[in-house]
Amino acid sequence: MIKKKPLLSRKDRGLSKYDAPLHIQYKKGFNSFFRNENTSFNKNTMQYREWLRGWHDAFVRQLEKVQHAEARKRSEKIHAG
Repeated sequence: MIKKKPLLSRKDRGLSKYDAPLHIQYKKGFNSFFRNENTSFNKNTMQYREWLRGWHDAFVRQLEKVQHAEARKRSEKIHAG
């Protein structure tokens, strides 16, 4: 039989009230790229780094879309006529 470990409190895990689930900051950063918004997080925090990671991920995905569309337009010009 498998023993379940007791759930530890935030304090027991060494977390403070500012250590929110980081996927929230990631999503805020991802959405901020498309809304052209700035961050409200202090630059020396993990929350800011997660926000920035989301922003950079959105930038890279958008860049790939643009590059794919440009390559497609160039190939249509060459092969269409």
